[in-house]
Amino acid sequence: MYSYIIGIVKQVNSNYIVIENNGVGYLINTPNPYSFNENDEYKVYLYQHVREDEISLYGFKTVEERDIFLKLINVKGIGPRMALPMLATGTPDGLIDAIERENILYLKKFPKIGDRAARQIILDLKGKLVNQDNSNVKAQNNEELIEALKALGYKASNINKIISKIDHNLSLEEQIREALKLMLK
Repeated sequence: MYSYIIGIVKQVNSNYIVIENNGVGYLINTPNPYSFNENDEYKVYLYQHVREDEISLYGFKTVEERDIFLKLINVKGIGPRMALPMLATGTPDGLIDAIERENILYLKKFPKIGDRAARQIILDLKGKLVNQDNSNVKAQNNEELIEALKALGYKASNINKIISKIDHNLSLEEQIREALKLMLK
């Protein structure tokens, strides 16, 4: 199995890129091929998918994208061709946030993802993606929590004292309850 490849992008297509490395062109399926520029050098993180009738390479600009892709394809009924568009049209942080909040409508916006597949993704992955270092999601959750507490009439100075004591893996409602308990102490 390959971990990554460093090479020059020689071709950009709607579904894939071709990277040349030591005179060999590798066809790599990628979520956003047009985010690569031809004749520029890139480090692309790879996943090699092997089936009895094909061997395919899938490439990602970040390790985080690849890790989420790997978790998605381990969900029952989700293969690489279904997981790739999920990363193409959504951000990794947005996808993680939707799974953690059980946002079925967000997941159903992706091609070939219906109600059953969305529920299966949530069932299989909820709580398993938060352990990664998702500082953007945590920051977004902090902002939402702070705004909710301000709307309830609490001052920013009081909020800042308790914000670090709250478990950010909880839902927003649970975080608000926990914050209110801490405010009353």
